[in-house]
Amino acid sequence: MLEYKICNNCVMDTSDSAISFDENGVCDHCQNFQKNILPNWHTDEIGKAQVVKLVEDIKLSGKNKEFDCILGMSGGLDSSYMLHLVVTEFGLRPLVFHVDAGWNTDLAVNNIQVMIDKLGLDLYTEVIDWQEMKDFQLAFFKSGVPHLDIPQDHAFIATLYHFANKHNIKYIMNGGNYSTECVRNPLEWLYYGTDMAQLKDIQRRFGTKKLKKYPFSPILFHKVYLRYLRGVKVVKPLNYLPYTKKMAIETLSSKYGWTPYPQKHFESRFTRFYEGYWLPTRFGYDTRRVQYSSLILTGQMSRSEALKKLEKPAYNPETIDEEFEYIATKLGISVKELRYYHEMPLKTYRDYRNQEAMFNLGAKVLNLLGIERNIKR
Repeated sequence: MLEYKICNNCVMDTSDSAISFDENGVCDHCQNFQKNILPNWHTDEIGKAQVVKLVEDIKLSGKNKEFDCILGMSGGLDSSYMLHLVVTEFGLRPLVFHVDAGWNTDLAVNNIQVMIDKLGLDLYTEVIDWQEMKDFQLAFFKSGVPHLDIPQDHAFIATLYHFANKHNIKYIMNGGNYSTECVRNPLEWLYYGTDMAQLKDIQRRFGTKKLKKYPFSPILFHKVYLRYLRGVKVVKPLNYLPYTKKMAIETLSSKYGWTPYPQKHFESRFTRFYEGYWLPTRFGYDTRRVQYSSLILTGQMSRSEALKKLEKPAYNPETIDEEFEYIATKLGISVKELRYYHEMPLKTYRDYRNQEAMFNLGAKVLNLLGIERNIKR
């Protein structure tokens, strides 16, 4: 058991079992930011020029087509602000789509709708077969692993890639950014969502049905086939422009009546329960540490403010019993069964088939090529 220690610069601690510290008590997440991200992160004239060139390329590729890019809309802050920029600042014609995996909050539905209405866009919605989604999610509960959100996340990712392929769209607009995500969730907290060996192994062991309608996207499909044979590119314009959480919230609130969430990723009822309660109380993993540390490193939050927020749980103790009731009922199980999964022996991704070695090799190659800088997991 590791002796407890917390970074002197951010709020990452030894709940990340792979964390390391230098002689000043600064963690490797902070060191990665200073060494690999900050020197290559340009939101000045250099970044602006890159965005101008990118927009020109996108418009050229989409000439005479109904859409020139595609954007997945969750209703969250980053994707919402990305949509605002794509239409009002870049002048692009995005295919906007939403994946309904059965867990949308009313707030997320409203946030999506106000933007679609005010921008005068059409929204394409893909509804995931609920019986298969439910069975897949229950398989992950039964497996005992921490990364319960993979069935939902993978459905979002796979649908996005298949939409781009189907409509022959060459650019996928991604709201990912260094400003609010320069610190990544440790691998033991949130394992690779496209590891098909792991997904199939867990479903084979604990699922009760074959997933015939659920959308899958093997890594070779989107990393090799789409990228190199179909010429599909995933781009993150927010990394080239000034972007902060506060600025995005203020812009979206004033222009669209968009309403912020209590925490990042809380646009999903399931993710709210999973990240706010399940991970911290069952495994000791509080994803707010990752989120707040990102904001600390980018000057958007003080360490003292983060520590104060972490003193309180991410979930509401007064309503957690109601949340258990809702989640259990939605999944078609009893509250007693759900609580059993919460108390069962802990497992990790290493307890099941996985392609970790392949993913690690890919990450090293991307880092050497300068394609991916945020390599710390």
